[in-house]
Amino acid sequence: MDIQILPSYQIDTAKWDACVESNANGLIYATSDYLNAMADNWRGMIIDDYETIMPLPWRNKWGITYLYNPPFTQQLGLIGKNCRMDDNMLQALNKYARYGDYFFNHANEFSSSNHSIASKSNFILHLSQGYNHTNLNYSNELKGYLKKVTPFQLQLANADITTAIDAYQMHYQERMPHLKQEDFDRMKKLCALLETKGRAFAKAVIDNTGKQLAIGLFLKDNKRIYNLMPTTFPDGRKQFAMHFLLDSILKEYAGQQLLFDFEGSDLPGVKRFYEQFGSTNQAFLHWHFNHLPWLLRLVKH
Repeated sequence: MDIQILPSYQIDTAKWDACVESNANGLIYATSDYLNAMADNWRGMIIDDYETIMPLPWRNKWGITYLYNPPFTQQLGLIGKNCRMDDNMLQALNKYARYGDYFFNHANEFSSSNHSIASKSNFILHLSQGYNHTNLNYSNELKGYLKKVTPFQLQLANADITTAIDAYQMHYQERMPHLKQEDFDRMKKLCALLETKGRAFAKAVIDNTGKQLAIGLFLKDNKRIYNLMPTTFPDGRKQFAMHFLLDSILKEYAGQQLLFDFEGSDLPGVKRFYEQFGSTNQAFLHWHFNHLPWLLRLVKH
């Protein structure tokens, strides 16, 4: 097995992105466009001439290089022929980063159990069998909410991506204090690029007066639609606007060979909401590691 770890500027991005696109666990977060936009710095582990790749976002503090999770990046991990993290890969990685947090993708495993690993929830829904099959698995509660939508005369409309990002930031940033203005600005720049490639779009729910009740930013690749930034406005909660928005997206893309990726979550209320759509939990792994010298371990747990 030939393992290299290269800085981003030395990576063959055509081969890198081809690996992401051609493998089922190659998610949009691992593309070179996404990493270049959202990571402060990144390297790539490359195994056997891009048969397997692994993005490694990093920062440096006090002279210590560590792995971290870039904003709006749910899972990265090993992509390609080899999806099991083994000792050879760990030894190679340890030369570059001896501390950090990392989110592997849903297909990844560890060859050893001697690691600090936690399972995280992510809910997905297969769209290929069509809408009539999809909504059969809706919970009775969700079906009831969607029936209540009818008198409100809600409509789905195309929306501006920047507006969707601004709405999400305005309504939810207090719950996510780790996110900075720079992170949202980076996402706007990334989405401007992705939109030109047909990989980003925004949709809004409006009432019969044209008032926005909910808005969502979605990313799309050849495998998934990603529910990246859903926002419900106060009046929209009373009219079940987010239920209507997600149901409308599922209806629009029904029958295509795609997964709808709800993007989490382990928060009980959010988890329950996504489960109402008949979604299944495609769990992924969070890895925390600390291979620093013992004195530094006392500082960095």
